[in-house]
Amino acid sequence: MIYLDNAATTPLDDAVFEEMLPYFKTLYGNSQSQHAVGRAAAEGLISARDRTARIFGCQPSEVYFLSGGTEAGNFAVKGACAAHGRGAAHGRGHMIISAIEHPAVIESAEDMLRRGFEVTFVQPDGNGIIQPSEVERAVRDDTFFCAVMAANNEIGTIQPVKEIGKICASRGIFYYCDCVQSVGVVPFPVKYASAFAVSAHKFYGPKGAAAMYIKKGSAISPLLSGGMQERGLRGGTVNVSSAVGLAAALERAAVGADNRKVLALRNRFLTRVLSEIDGSILNGDSVLRVPANANLSFSGCDGENILFCLDLKSICVSTGSACSAGAVTPSHVVTAVAGKERAKSAVRFTFGKYNTSAEVDETVEALKEIVSRIRSK
Repeated sequence: MIYLDNAATTPLDDAVFEEMLPYFKTLYGNSQSQHAVGRAAAEGLISARDRTARIFGCQPSEVYFLSGGTEAGNFAVKGACAAHGRGAAHGRGHMIISAIEHPAVIESAEDMLRRGFEVTFVQPDGNGIIQPSEVERAVRDDTFFCAVMAANNEIGTIQPVKEIGKICASRGIFYYCDCVQSVGVVPFPVKYASAFAVSAHKFYGPKGAAAMYIKKGSAISPLLSGGMQERGLRGGTVNVSSAVGLAAALERAAVGADNRKVLALRNRFLTRVLSEIDGSILNGDSVLRVPANANLSFSGCDGENILFCLDLKSICVSTGSACSAGAVTPSHVVTAVAGKERAKSAVRFTFGKYNTSAEVDETVEALKEIVSRIRSK
C-alpha cells in the first residue's frame, strides 16, 4: 500500500505510543481524583500541558485539551458568540470567516447566522490566499470575531496570519487561527491570535486529541456544562494518555526535521505530473504552501474516479477534507479558488515522513495510466 493522504491523518509514531502506554495500564487514574493513582495521572497531565505550552510559546494556563480540530472550531466560534451575546443587544454581532476554512468553522458560523449573528465570508484570491486587505475591508463597527486558518487543509496554502492578526488586535476582534495543518511549518501565532488549535493525529500523534491556545482574558464561554475540568472551559474527564501523546508528537513535529524530505518528495511528484500529464494543474499558490501538499486538477477527469482507480492499485489519496468525505458536492475550497469545474477534477496528494521516492514514481506511473484511460472513454 502507498499512503498519500497524510493531511487526513498520519500513523502513530512508535516513540509517541511508548510514552502513552503507561497511562493505559498503570497510570490510569482520573486526573481529578485526590488519591495516589489520580495524582499520578494529574502529574502526567500537568507535564503534557507544560510541554505543549513550551512549544506554543504561551503559559500552561492558556493551554486546553480537547478532542480534535472540529471541537476546537466549534468552541472558538460558538464560545465567542456566547460570550459576545451576553453583552450585545439582541445577541447580535458580526463575524468574518474565510471562505476556505475547515467545515467545522464554516458550519459553526452558519449555525450562528441562523441565531441572529451576521457573517461575512471573505473569498481567497486566485492563488488561494486570504488577503489582509479583504479582511480589513470586511471589518465593521460590530465585528467581534474573525477566523482565518494558518494553512489550508485541502490546497495547503499558507495564510498571512500575522497581518490579519494585527488587524484584529487593533480593533479588539477575537481572532481564531486553525493551525491543524501548519505544525512544524509556520510559527504558532501566539502573538497575533486570541486562540489557535492543533490536532495530534495530523503529526503522528493519537486521534481524538487536540490542544487549544486561548489567550488569557479572551472573551469565550464553555460549550459543555456539568464539569469543571480544563479550568471550567471544557468539562469532561480529560484523556490523559492522549494529552501525553499530543505533547510528545508536538515536540517532534515542531522541529520541522522532516520538512526537507517531504518537500523533496512532493516536488519530485509535482515536477513529473505537471510535465508528463497534459491538462494537469496545481491548485493554490506554488510557493506559499505547506511542504506535504499537492492538490491537482486533471482536465477531462472526475476526481473521484481517479481516487477510486488509484485505490484499486492500493494507492490512498483524497479529493478534499476527510471531514467532508462522502459529500457529493465538489470541494468548497477549490471551488472558491478556481471554480466548480476545476474542483470536480481535483485530487489531493499529501506526503509524509514515511513515504519514499519509489512510491512517488509508482504513483506517477499509475496516475498517467488512469488519467489516459478515463479521458479515452
